[in-house]
Amino acid sequence: MTQAAGTKGSAQPMYSLDDIRELCTRYRNWGRWGADDEIGTFNLVTPEKVTAAAQLVRRGAVFSLSLPLDADGPMTGALGRTNPVHLMLQDGGDIASGAQSAMAPLGYTDDAVYMVLQCATQWDALAHVFMDEHMYNGHGLGSVTSAGAEKCSITGMKDKIVTRGVLLDVARYKGKPWLDLSEPISDEDLAGCADSQGVDVGEGDVVLVRTGRLSFVRDRGSWGDEYAGGHAPGLGVSAAHFFCPRDVAAVATDTWGFEVQPNESLPEMWQPLHAIMLANAGITIGEMFDLEALAEDCAGDGVYEFMFVAPPLTISKAVGSPINPQAIK
Repeated sequence: MTQAAGTKGSAQPMYSLDDIRELCTRYRNWGRWGADDEIGTFNLVTPEKVTAAAQLVRRGAVFSLSLPLDADGPMTGALGRTNPVHLMLQDGGDIASGAQSAMAPLGYTDDAVYMVLQCATQWDALAHVFMDEHMYNGHGLGSVTSAGAEKCSITGMKDKIVTRGVLLDVARYKGKPWLDLSEPISDEDLAGCADSQGVDVGEGDVVLVRTGRLSFVRDRGSWGDEYAGGHAPGLGVSAAHFFCPRDVAAVATDTWGFEVQPNESLPEMWQPLHAIMLANAGITIGEMFDLEALAEDCAGDGVYEFMFVAPPLTISKAVGSPINPQAIK
């Protein structure tokens, strides 16, 4: 590992490809739950874990953590990702024109959405990322074809994502409304944030990490060119040292790419933390979660844990899914 100039001249670690491969091996969970496992650390979300999570509901306050699915979303076309297209198949005009006269006096409306599955608040399936031509649990490239994922599809999580959630409000911990562009979040930042909030992070938890960039977007009044695909704050490579030994089930952030952009790696490697956590540790990754209202509530009552529910859509063989996550306090 070397050091390079970071934001505002600070020293920022830079990891070589050998460094990343070593961390992939160190935190690899392949075979831990058997050769046929396709859900990774969600194996640790037991019925007892779900029951304990339900006990965290004390006020009945529910927070949706989802961005709207519409044409005004953050996508710019980067990586082929565009905003959803919503079309009406039948509307009030069809009723008025008599096109539905055979059903009169009843009339109806119908619609459709055409969308990239990772265009807004979403989960990355374990099949989403390969490192050295292997995804989680050692499955090779042939496991994902033009027909979709034969292994580690997001549908394996359809009844798994109900557990304890923890918010780590890193922006507030650092005394900022939002983190700066390209500001990395280290393992020490995460540990310090958890300690300052008086909350532990443990086995089977879903951890939500707030950078505050959605607050910045709203303050500015536009997504800008950088939110989806440009420079952004986010998790640094060392975050693996916080999450992987704690056996968390999933980690999600309020940014497009999860990791700090540009990444803390030499040009030969992009999105190194995805390789370590998703492809090797089997920790599910979430992106573009709207954490603003939840963060205000947690700061108000000092409670940073809650029941968390966020099942994916059951789209067969998909490698990601849009979601409407719920934090319940």
